[in-house]
Amino acid sequence: MKFSLFVHMERLDASQSHQALYDEFCALAEIADRGGMAAVWTGEHHGMEFTIAPNPFINLADLARRTTNVRLGTSTVIAPFWHPIKLAGEAAMTDIISGGRLEIGIARGAYSFEYERLVPGLDAWGAGQRMRELVPAIRGIWAGDYAHDGEFWKFPATTSSPKPLQAPHPPLWIAARDPSSHEFAVANGCNVQVTPLWNGDEEIASLMAKFNAACEKHWDKERPRIMLLAHTYVGTDEADLVQAAKEMSVYYNYFFAWFKNERPIHQGLVERLSEEDMAANPQISPEVMRKNLPVGTPDQVVARLKTYEALGYDEYSLWIDTGMSFARKKASLERFIAEVMPAFAE
Repeated sequence: MKFSLFVHMERLDASQSHQALYDEFCALAEIADRGGMAAVWTGEHHGMEFTIAPNPFINLADLARRTTNVRLGTSTVIAPFWHPIKLAGEAAMTDIISGGRLEIGIARGAYSFEYERLVPGLDAWGAGQRMRELVPAIRGIWAGDYAHDGEFWKFPATTSSPKPLQAPHPPLWIAARDPSSHEFAVANGCNVQVTPLWNGDEEIASLMAKFNAACEKHWDKERPRIMLLAHTYVGTDEADLVQAAKEMSVYYNYFFAWFKNERPIHQGLVERLSEEDMAANPQISPEVMRKNLPVGTPDQVVARLKTYEALGYDEYSLWIDTGMSFARKKASLERFIAEVMPAFAE
């Protein structure tokens, strides 16, 4: 099983400068590269200080000059926010800049907050349909002289300028949860990204079962890779782990506040949650974080990740966005590299 880092600029209050957050983002990516991780992934979001990522290709092009070996991936671009010609061209240019290290993850998106602002009236179903039309379109554009007459996009014969360095194109990944998304990915030769969020081992096994079922249904297709993305913390002692679980619980409370799209938002920051607000969500309590996520000492995290490897996951991505200080994120990542990854060395 390979290991990678999933990271954004993450601003929780107005006291944090964007410049400092970007410097920290780059520092974590550079640690991952030096530490032998397989990839660094970053996503796309708009108007949200919680997750600052307006165009992942810009970040990845910069990381290409700061790193040497690590693959550089979008996890993920949001399909309905891109025209196929624009996505194909920007991705190809990034692949050239990175020396052929680009991986492209694509998703339908998750936040109605973003749908309302970029594609008013869009819902998750419509976003998913756009994703299904986008994937074959960008492949056609990379191949060249491709005309498209679809439900959402129509254009005459077009060739990507430039074309990607990787042939025939960078690896494609689909963020999947429901069986139909897994089936679409496998049928279309795409790798699969999954996240259980806070739901733990039962959900992780269920996601793998959906992937395996899709592979069995499309037995004539080569089995793609599957990556598991989960919040992770490698700690030192009990007090450290208790603090990490609390920080992750706070993170997920804000995640839900954004997802539900009900609280006031000012300057890109959601209205602060009180202790009472967070206590009202026992399904994402610190105790649940500790139980369901790899939050533990190095040996405990190794044991947990070994079960994921045994299920068949090809890559494990450490989701480092947690609301923790940069110092705590950095220390956990360095412990993960030094004390967890060697247990999986071939």
